[in-house]
Amino acid sequence: MKRLENKVAIITGGTAGIGAATAIKFAQEGATVIVWARNPERGKNFVESAKAQGLTIDFQPIDSSNYEAVVAGAKAVNDKYGKIDILINNAGITNDSTLKKMTVEQWQNVIDINLSGAFYCVKAISPYMLEKGYGRIINTSSVVALYGNFGQTNYVATKAGLIGMTKTLARELGRKGITVNAVAPGFIETDMVAKMPEEVLNGMRAKVPVGRLGQPEDIANAFLFLASDEAPYVNGATLSVDGGMTV
Repeated sequence: MKRLENKVAIITGGTAGIGAATAIKFAQEGATVIVWARNPERGKNFVESAKAQGLTIDFQPIDSSNYEAVVAGAKAVNDKYGKIDILINNAGITNDSTLKKMTVEQWQNVIDINLSGAFYCVKAISPYMLEKGYGRIINTSSVVALYGNFGQTNYVATKAGLIGMTKTLARELGRKGITVNAVAPGFIETDMVAKMPEEVLNGMRAKVPVGRLGQPEDIANAFLFLASDEAPYVNGATLSVDGGMTV
């Protein structure tokens, strides 16, 4: 039996990078996967790409920083499939600048999507999990939440905030059959990272004890474990998947 057989999963920011790898992995493991992202064209292309691999993935053009859209999207999924078992809060952006140069708009934009968006999704989706007495909520934090990063006050604040939110929600929802955990990826070789100069990439690799950048699939595998029935006693944890950077 596949590890997510008969499970319904919503993955935000799921059309590229870590989110896309997770959507593919979950679909391969038997889940009904619904991907939320803001770009309809990218969503359509991703669905077609998954179809070419023999996988069926649903797409909704949902901006997770828009609470009304999130509420409507969650209701549509529950109405169609009868339940929502898994939520992967993966949508996130960067808008880097030093404190001196960072504008209020830069700060707020990152907060709205990375942190408020995750809260909106949990707020809208958890009631459907509570109805069934079962749920898996996983938030995408970052290694930088654990040690900071120059020029990323806004981003680091959101990723550290997600860890705190995870611990609180784990206390509130754990007794009701819903576990809440976080994954903190390290340097992951997404398309954006791959475009960096080779000397920069080499510098990043040098900081990782295992000697390589992570792959999106490394994070997808961590999500899979936490989302599966193999992890019912893991709650409120932050799993670092960073090749040992935080050792």
